[in-house]
This record gives sequence, structure tokens and C-alpha cells, in this order.
Amino acid sequence: MKTKALVTIATWFAISLTAFAAEDLKTDAGTLDAEMAAKAHPAKPHYSPYAGRNFPARPLFGDTHLHTAMSFDAGMFGCKLGPVDSYRFAKGEELTSSSGQRVRLSRPLDFLVVADHSDFMGLAPDFLGGKPEVMADPTARRWHDLVHAGKAGQAFNELLPLYGAGKMPATMQYLPGSPGYRSAWQATIQAAEQANDPGRFTAFIGYEWTSNTKGNNLHRNVIFRDDASKASQIEPYTTFPPLGSDDPRELWKWMDAYEKKTGGRLLAISHNGNLSNGRMFPIIEPVSGGKLDKDYALTRTKWERLYEVTQTKGDSESHPFLSPNDEFADYSRWDRSNLDGSERKKQEMLEFEYARSAYKNGLKLEAALGVNPFKFGLVGSTDSHIGIPAIEEDNFFGKMATAEPNPTRWEHPFIKNAQSGVTIMGWETTAAGYAAVWAQENTRESIFDAMQRRETYATTGSRLVVRFFAGWEFEAKDAGSRSPAIIGYTKGVPMGGDLAAAPAGKSPAFLVAALRDPIGANLDRYQIVKGWLDAKGELQERIYDVAVSGGRQIDANGRCKTSVGSTVDVENATWSNTIGAPELIAVWKDPEFDTKQRAFYYGRVIEIPTPRWTAYDAKRFGVKMAKEVPMTTTERAYTSPIWYTPGS
Repeated sequence: MKTKALVTIATWFAISLTAFAAEDLKTDAGTLDAEMAAKAHPAKPHYSPYAGRNFPARPLFGDTHLHTAMSFDAGMFGCKLGPVDSYRFAKGEELTSSSGQRVRLSRPLDFLVVADHSDFMGLAPDFLGGKPEVMADPTARRWHDLVHAGKAGQAFNELLPLYGAGKMPATMQYLPGSPGYRSAWQATIQAAEQANDPGRFTAFIGYEWTSNTKGNNLHRNVIFRDDASKASQIEPYTTFPPLGSDDPRELWKWMDAYEKKTGGRLLAISHNGNLSNGRMFPIIEPVSGGKLDKDYALTRTKWERLYEVTQTKGDSESHPFLSPNDEFADYSRWDRSNLDGSERKKQEMLEFEYARSAYKNGLKLEAALGVNPFKFGLVGSTDSHIGIPAIEEDNFFGKMATAEPNPTRWEHPFIKNAQSGVTIMGWETTAAGYAAVWAQENTRESIFDAMQRRETYATTGSRLVVRFFAGWEFEAKDAGSRSPAIIGYTKGVPMGGDLAAAPAGKSPAFLVAALRDPIGANLDRYQIVKGWLDAKGELQERIYDVAVSGGRQIDANGRCKTSVGSTVDVENATWSNTIGAPELIAVWKDPEFDTKQRAFYYGRVIEIPTPRWTAYDAKRFGVKMAKEVPMTTTERAYTSPIWYTPGS
């Protein structure tokens, strides 16, 4: 009763105060007007700086690109783990890998997308398991028997060309509408539903659309915001006609149809582009061959909100050929061919494969079309085909089941094409990466919405915390705050956002902060990468070191030329945090800003050198690797950009 009375009094008081402006209240204590009421009940700031917080407090780390035995290639290469296993592992459980080794993450992930290939989803486990419906075809039975007789090579030599052409035996045609395909999709959905634990762990429903015409990788990972009630109304889009297509435009049409049919929400993440041979970020459409038009730009930027910039098949932020003045661009390069090695890489292809050059070309296309088709945020993910996202350098379980930890995995080719002569070795596989998302809650809805607004960053495997804000009012003293996010969200916009129109005489200022992974390496430096379209219509880029460790100096050109050094003991696969810094924070103002020029800015954080997975293999297996095999790495993070558009 007392509570009800208090609520009633409080309600009356709130309503009555609004009436003071119209009529003062006469009481036996005098006249109570609005001014007197305000003095009697002054607004007070919360003592707790965290009370009323309405912005993300910590990044959530996850993988948006994990394959299980449901993917045909993963299953045929020996993956035995399914979606249920993958979610258990991501939550922190210890499992037995496909090669029989016990494995566990150092820490659980916050979210996971099992993104099995939509083409022939579910076929591999049914084929290898001898499912009667599949074995009804004599060719399928013969291939199955060859595999189990130790003659898998012969079976695959016959099978793979037919798989690529979509001409498998009828009982192996796992395509939308078939019972086997429908069963696989429902199993995928149910695994995500069972694993999803709002507030603790998010299991997304998703799949990978696998356009790979002529070996050129144009894959996209499709992620659902929705639960089974909507995702079960459809089956994934594939690349085989007439039910599918290898054209991204057709995928976007399918996504639009899904949303209209179900009222659900989807987004697509374009695959690491370094094996697309110049087709991932085109100025000429990769399928039709026509020039990009406004419709293409509008549609792509609507659906493809993120780009997977780093993963096990290399890094695609930039390249030394494209950025010759960037000493950190030569990182985990896969630049010899397309995905199957059938076509050698040409230098003129590189511009259309890497994130930084795509951002630059996006500015020019926006000036011409009025829309930027390459306005995407960044994430990292694994593209692991073993059912487990184990990509820490000291816990790297490889890309395929055949490359799980063993003494010779480094020397086996990952890609070998006899016709083109292209070979990419096992040691070139990268232990990467993870997606970091600034979401307020660990739920499908909150994480998806953060992805949609591009408030994300990519890491190559460590879990460092990175903030990146831009605005017009940041001051040097803001870098002294122990709560930079409060200032950042109050005065500016976060990564993935757009700067408002420039006030007269103002240049954009950036509040940046990074905190090392608690069990990882110290930080070398925090850099800002700027790209812009100059007055002559030429594209430019420049890198600024804005915070560096160890008391080193940043010169007048905005660069620190002094190396942080290295503490790596390669022989013992160890290092120490006696160099670098555990955190970096700074405010930086663009010294060459022009209000009339389109621009983007993103953050790059570099860690001190640490042992690479190859060093751990050499130590643990007692093997000596070839001289060209790198033994150290510099883990890093890339933020989504912040864009400036004149007159925005």
C-alpha cells in the first residue's frame, strides 16, 4: 500500500510541475512557480558514470564463417564434426577433433555463425555414412566403396569434376527441394536454436553462398537476424540454375524476397577477396561485364554491410603493390592466383580485391553515381572447415581436417594446380581471424543491428579492445579520460558511422583507444589510414601513426620510423611483454582536411611481434622448417571506417 501511495504522489508531482508555466500554485507556504520548483528539485548528474549508459560497453568476439561436416568440401576432407559440436566448442567445451585430438579454446566465444556451403549442403555425411537413399545410385555406391577401401583419391578424381559442374548422380543432388537438402537445413537451424542463449551466447542461423565460376571466389556469408519460425520458411540460395545463380545480383534478389515473404532480416558478408582475381570489388560487373550502375551500388550497399578482411586464406586489407609506402601492408599475402589456382594473378587485378583500394574506388563511384557501393564495415573470421574456430597461434588446428596438427602439415600444398604451375603451401595458411562487434547485448537482434550499422572491427586472432570515434569537438585532454567511450559517443560517431557536415573552420578530430588482449601481446602502435578523392579527381591515401609505445617519437610527417623491436624466442616459441604498451589512447586531428573532398578514415592497431603457429609446430613436433617459412607474426586489428561526404 505504501508503494502505491508513493507512486501516486510521484505521478501527481510530475504532472503538476508541467502545469506551473500556465498557472502558479498558491499554497499556505507561498507561491510555488516553475523556477522555485526547479530550485527545490535540481537535476543532478548520476554519481555513477555508468548509470544510464546506453552504448556498448565491451566488444563481443565471434566467428561469422565456420564450416562443418555439412559442407561438401569439409566433409570430404575428413571433418566429422557437425553444427551441434561447433556451437558446443564455441561455448567453451572441450571436444575431440576430426583427427582424434583433444582441443579447447583459451576462452569461449560470444557468438558463432555456422555458415556451411549452400551447394550440396548435407551430402558429405550422408554419402560417407552410406545413407540408403544416396547409395541407391550404383555410381554413388562405387565411389563410397572406393573411399572406404582406402582409394579416396580415385573416387575424388571422378567425383569432383561432376560436383563442380552440378552433374552429380541423381541421389547425390542435394539441392533445394530435395529431402536430403531440406533435412540438412533443418538440422542446421535446430542446432542454432538449441545453442542460442540470449545474454550469454548467440548462435546465428546462416549459410555460405559459394559463387566460384572459373575458380574466382565471390562467396558471401548470409546471416539471419531471425529464429526458426522465419528461417524454416525457405531453403538457402545456391549457385546452380535454375534454382540458383552465381551472380551476386540474384543473391540480393533472393534476400529481398525472403524479407518480403517472412518479415525477417538478412545481411551478407562478402568473402575475403584476395582469391577473386579482381572481381570482388569491381568497377565492371563480374558476371554481366557491364559498367556498374546506380542500382547495383544501392543494392550492394543495402545487403553487403560487412567485408571479411582477414581469415585462414590470407589478409586483404592492402598489398605492397597498392600501398608501397605502407610497411605493414606485406602481411599474410595470398596473391598468386584465384581459389583453385587455375588462373595466375596479374598486378592489375589487385586493386579490385583489397579493402583499402575498394574504399578509395567507392569514393570515386559515389561521386559519379551518387551512391558508394563499397561502404562496408570490417570483420575477421576463420573460414575453418573443421567444425571448430581454433585459430590462436598456439592453438591453430588448421583449415581442413587433413591439416590438423601434425609434424608435416606445413610442407603439404594447400593449392597445387599442375596446369598453371601455382602452388600455395600449407605453411602459408594464416591463423586468423575473429569478428569483434560493439553490441549492447549478446543477442541475435543486438549483434545483428551492430553489424548492420557497421560498428565492428576485424582482428587476426587476438582479442584486443579497440575504440574509434570521429567528431568536430574532441580535444587533447579527452585522451586523459579513463572512460573514452562516454566522451566518444557524446561528442562524435563510432566506427562504421558518417561525419556530419563540417562546421566552418573545423577539421575532424579522432578519439582512438586500444587495450591489449588480456592474455596476448602488448601494442606497438595505433594508426589511422586515410583515403580521399582530391580536387583533381585522383584517389589518395596516407597513414598516420597517432599513438606509439615505448616513448618513441612521431615525426612531422605523422610517422614513427623507429621499430618497436622483438622479444620472440623462435626456438622456444615464446615472447615477453617487456616492450610495447598494454594500452594506447590519443586524440588526433587531420592536418590536411579539405571540406570539399570525400574521405574515409579507419584505425589499424599493430601488436608487438609474437611467435607464429609455425614456430609452435616446430617446437612441439621437433621439426626444422624451410628458411622461407615465417616464424613470427604481428597480430593486428582493423576498424570499420568513418566516412566524410561534403554537404552530408
